[in-house]
Amino acid sequence: MGDRLQILSGQEWQDFVASPAAVLVLGKSDCAHCTAWSAELEEALQSPSFHPNVRFGKLLLDQPGLVSFKRANPWIAELDVLPYNLIYQDGQSQKEWAGGGLDRLKNRLQRIFGEPETSPSD
Repeated sequence: MGDRLQILSGQEWQDFVASPAAVLVLGKSDCAHCTAWSAELEEALQSPSFHPNVRFGKLLLDQPGLVSFKRANPWIAELDVLPYNLIYQDGQSQKEWAGGGLDRLKNRLQRIFGEPETSPSD
């Protein structure tokens, strides 16, 4: 029953986004909206049926060690709304948007991966 929302470091982000299916949340440690979105996402991830084949991770942009991520993604310097979400498929960014919202996330995951949330069998 591990935490499915990984806090990523500067060394882990490349392997993470190269996954077959990954959701990356960008935020900052002092961002109230980021904290609220993380809590909402963590609650959804408590269900083993919530997109079990998708990896979920977050990068806190105000933490040290993210030079390689920031160099590879220079557009993040222009971000003015956090949290910011990206969906990757096999290392390629498929969709990105600002803000939280579980319904928005579910709809985008369904469109990209065609993997609906499965119903519990009990």
